[in-house]
Amino acid sequence: MCRYDVKQTIVALMLVFSLFLATAAPSHAASDFDHFSTGFPLTGGHQGADCDTCHTRGIFKGTPTRCGVCHGSTSRLSGERKPAGHMPTTDNCEACHSTYSWTQITSFDHGDTMGTCSTCHNGRIATGKTPTHVQSGNSCDDCHTTGGWQNARFDHSQITGTCASCHNGVTATGKTPNHVTSSNTCDDCHTTNSWSGALFDHSNVIGSCASCHNGTTATGKHPQHIQTGNLCEDCHRNTAWSPVTRIDHADVVGTCASCHNGTTATGKTPNHIAAGNTCDDCHTTNNWSGATFDHGNVTGSCASCHNGTTATGKNAQHIQTNNLCEDCHRNTAWSPVTRVDHADVVGTCASCHNGTTATGKTPNHIASGNTCDDCHTTNSWSGAVFDHGSVAAGSCSQCHNGTTATGKPVNHIQTSAQCDSCHTTRAWLPASFDHNNVSGSCSSCHNGTTATGKSATHPLTTNNCEACHRTSSWTSLKSIDHNEVLGNCSACHNGGVARGKPREHPNTNQDCGACHSTRTWDR
Repeated sequence: MCRYDVKQTIVALMLVFSLFLATAAPSHAASDFDHFSTGFPLTGGHQGADCDTCHTRGIFKGTPTRCGVCHGSTSRLSGERKPAGHMPTTDNCEACHSTYSWTQITSFDHGDTMGTCSTCHNGRIATGKTPTHVQSGNSCDDCHTTGGWQNARFDHSQITGTCASCHNGVTATGKTPNHVTSSNTCDDCHTTNSWSGALFDHSNVIGSCASCHNGTTATGKHPQHIQTGNLCEDCHRNTAWSPVTRIDHADVVGTCASCHNGTTATGKTPNHIAAGNTCDDCHTTNNWSGATFDHGNVTGSCASCHNGTTATGKNAQHIQTNNLCEDCHRNTAWSPVTRVDHADVVGTCASCHNGTTATGKTPNHIASGNTCDDCHTTNSWSGAVFDHGSVAAGSCSQCHNGTTATGKPVNHIQTSAQCDSCHTTRAWLPASFDHNNVSGSCSSCHNGTTATGKSATHPLTTNNCEACHRTSSWTSLKSIDHNEVLGNCSACHNGGVARGKPREHPNTNQDCGACHSTRTWDR
């Protein structure tokens, strides 16, 4: 294509030049001189040229034989010179022209051109870039050879447009149908040497990782990959799969233990507390340490961890107990305790309830031993079932004084004795009455109100009960003290209340005392 266009241009120029010679050149004088003998045979157009065209002033010796000396643009000879519109070249005419005609160009030697390619290949002197030519500079020889426009060796350094301005599938090869989803900046990944061997620039990708890394278009997740979503970029960098930048646990679809099993990822250490495999019950995805412990997932007992080694154990001041921490403590904090389960305490009550470790006896507590559970329950101090077993005998009134504990009521019989002389420690009643401890008279109690009094059939007497009765029984009289009788003898001795006159008694209306004494009937 190049050679044809150049020849066509030169032929047109030489045709004009030949017409000029045909009309202006003087006719040749015939000569028999053998010009061949000079070493410069006359051929083509030189055969009809006048001698003085080359041999000026009749000088034949030393006439130049190179075309450019006569036909050069600055030659002083009268030979035809290069026209002003001739393309920039050296004066080596024979490189392209023959002696037969200027327009009959035998070949085109780009080695004799003096300008750049675009000096001629500008669309006017010679064929220039076509309208569909890629956007590039004017250095044709960066890609093309002088042998032909085709089979160019493409030099991308001369391209002034973007990759996609050519690589659009029409001007030049574009992205294939299975190309990764990306922008049109080809050189982000590819070089100008070859499509293959691309150095992939992920910043130019507009699709998601998984749109390419699906195991078909590009490498996908391998069989040993942890169970996750397809957001590769959440963990991996775009320069290499490993090492990962981080593990974004939000993308993990399996359980903690599906990875943290000691093989795929770090699992529970040998000294880990006995627990289930739901790591996130205690740990966060940021760090193993700083766990917020969830006791709900623990499978062992408290003491299996809270032994002073694995986790905090009982301090030196802890009360004496077994190791069932959960019976008293909550799993959110050691204190305050939820309750004290006294069933777990192995010491005595007083070992804790000493006023220092735990509440002890108040200053106004009754005098007693330190066995609290003799009276109190583990539910509350109040509502105690009092065990008098630890109270010293004869000391009832120290408590039962009407202030510390219930004392004698207003209508209590007169006595200075201690309560336990009559009463038991279980209840005030029934009492086992000991008359030896009564400080009042019999009738102060035996008045029919406080205690049993004289019956309706009782003889008329004073109220000095003890004169006749024992304290053990009313009916078992110890004696009849007639000094206490207020009526006459027959008021009792009538055969009903007491022994009266027998049958053989003489008839008399005298009172018994007229004859008898109170000591005996006989005297």
